[in-house]
Amino acid sequence: MKQILKRFWTSFSGYGKFGMGAILFMVCLCFISFFFLENLHKIPSGNALEAPSLDHWLGTDDLGIDIFAQICHGAVISMLVGFSTALLAGIGGSSLGILAGYYGKWIDKLITGLCDVMMSIPQLPLMIVLGAFFGASLTNIVLVIALLSWVGPARTARSKVLAMRHENFIAAAKSYGAGFRHLAVKHFIPGLLPIISVGMIRIVSHAVVAEAGLSFLGLGDPLSKSWGIILNRSINFPGIYFTDFWKWWIMSPLAALLILVVAVAFISRDLEKIVNTKI
Repeated sequence: MKQILKRFWTSFSGYGKFGMGAILFMVCLCFISFFFLENLHKIPSGNALEAPSLDHWLGTDDLGIDIFAQICHGAVISMLVGFSTALLAGIGGSSLGILAGYYGKWIDKLITGLCDVMMSIPQLPLMIVLGAFFGASLTNIVLVIALLSWVGPARTARSKVLAMRHENFIAAAKSYGAGFRHLAVKHFIPGLLPIISVGMIRIVSHAVVAEAGLSFLGLGDPLSKSWGIILNRSINFPGIYFTDFWKWWIMSPLAALLILVVAVAFISRDLEKIVNTKI
């Protein structure tokens, strides 16, 4: 096990290792939020708009709520939304892609046509409309983003299955009576897993930014204290740029969001190289 982990770690570049370290840092923030800060992200613990200090590492907002506690809780929200969206979009898109690639004919035309339609629609306006229609909650945000993110995994799965279904081992399995379910579980899914995993990691980055954007526009759960909600409250504070408050109230969630997105991008880039090399 140690050898496998060591080989996996050494296959990453410096950027990829930075990304892994940043993700580990975000996970630590999540644990801190759960076990040490409890409800400090939603109850005042100091004076309003305190500058960063030993008591409040990133200062406080206009209600006296600790910003570091909000950033830690925001990490929980971002990780939850990112990975939940990636899981839903990856599983749903891959399933549709496998169906299209294996059965072909009208099923393939229907699914590829749906993919083309989804790709032609501007995502941000549609996300805003759907977010406003379904209401402000994290569950709805995850569903909306996943609904607009399944196309990539579907197209990838379809192209891979189209190539795999003509392989000799698939023909041999069919000759022994293997049906679609057996082929999907034993051959298609294991063959797709590395490529789809890379695509799902990209979806994590997209989902984190999309959630922050929707929350910033006021379409997120106002009680969630996500990074987008923090940015929305801070930027709408009267005269924020004429004071020093922006230095900790705006920059903190912005820096956290940037670190997470860049980290996921670095990991995705390195994993893509590793997967392409093995394929």
